[in-house]
Amino acid sequence: MWAELRRIGRDADSGGYRRHAWTGADADCRNWFQEQAEARGLAYETDRNGNQWAWLGGPPPASGASTASTGGASSTSSSASTGGTASAWSDSAAGDAVVTGSHLDSVPDGGAFDGPLGVVSAFAALDELRRRGAEFTRPFAITNFADEEGARFGLACVGSRLAAGQLTREQAYALRDADGVSLPEAMEAAGHDPGTIGADPERLARVGAFVELHVEQGRALDVSGHSVGIASAIWPHGRWRFDFRGEANHAGTTRLADRRDPMLTYAETVLAARCEAELAGALATFGKVSVEPNGVNAIPSLVRGWLDSRAADQATLDTVVSAIEQAAKDRAQRDGVDLAVVRESFTPVVEFGHTLRDEIGRLLGGRAPLLGTGAGHDAGILSAAVPTAMLFVRNPTGVSHSPAEYAAEDDCVAGVLALADVLEGLACR
Repeated sequence: MWAELRRIGRDADSGGYRRHAWTGADADCRNWFQEQAEARGLAYETDRNGNQWAWLGGPPPASGASTASTGGASSTSSSASTGGTASAWSDSAAGDAVVTGSHLDSVPDGGAFDGPLGVVSAFAALDELRRRGAEFTRPFAITNFADEEGARFGLACVGSRLAAGQLTREQAYALRDADGVSLPEAMEAAGHDPGTIGADPERLARVGAFVELHVEQGRALDVSGHSVGIASAIWPHGRWRFDFRGEANHAGTTRLADRRDPMLTYAETVLAARCEAELAGALATFGKVSVEPNGVNAIPSLVRGWLDSRAADQATLDTVVSAIEQAAKDRAQRDGVDLAVVRESFTPVVEFGHTLRDEIGRLLGGRAPLLGTGAGHDAGILSAAVPTAMLFVRNPTGVSHSPAEYAAEDDCVAGVLALADVLEGLACR
């Protein structure tokens, strides 16, 4: 499976992946997912928001699904969901299906593991459970959430946000990529009906637990010497757009004293972000910038920069972002530059439910440490609607969102076996 995915969307020059939502590379990944599902006799469908599902035990009643395929006979019937004994973590109002998976899209020039490791491991864990002869007593599904990275339209976790009702249809329709293509236009071009998108409470009501496996985006496991860890919480995080508007002019004839140069204001703000984050023990990054008119010999009229900031708690994050905004305002006033700040997305702190988390720890024999993370995930979005948990696989360098992202094969196998142990405990006799 890994070899089949490795070639899709890889840039020959950078070695990184460009699997942006609703593009050709994304379509190839989605086709691969469907092929894997049908090869295992799983019932395949795409939901109203473009998220892919592969069901064992029968899919839930259709709720805006755009495609459905039985893909052959599954090894258990939907009536199997009535068998077995409910685990301690279950909530009868939340449904009984056990779901795992992640995403297949990437950031620009991203690594091979972020997202795909969770999907490949989900299929591999199912293979392992069948090898063990495990009998499923609950409906089980593997999923690929659409547009998790937000690389094309600037908003992360679009598929899961829509499903959970955290992104309205109107807000989704307003999303546009750098070429001005709207999200619904991109979806329609890829063969998905954008008229169906929106909250999907009926589907989520069937889910009793969602467990996402992911490569660690840090080195905590490498330092501790463990192959697999359990997520404790996701830091609150968000994205803010800073628009610095000055005056375009000739770089070779305009006196320094006469300039209204927004690049100076932007540069000072970047340095302030690093300083404020360091003082607070938080994270702040300007990783994307656009410039107009973007000429070598022209003073810019507009510099637009995007801030990503994260902290262990909400109060610290608010303090850091406010301090960065104030530093930008102070410098803008000195430079004669106009400033506008827009919060484009935000995710509050996610404390994964202790009951499910502790049950997973028990199923893994207490050998997996708890880890916090500053990275956002679909599991974090879904946590407001269904019980969720995460497993992390060791990343020896800590590098992520880069072609250098890596996890050793032995650790990946350890992740598959750990996921299989968890799924067996939650979904099988």
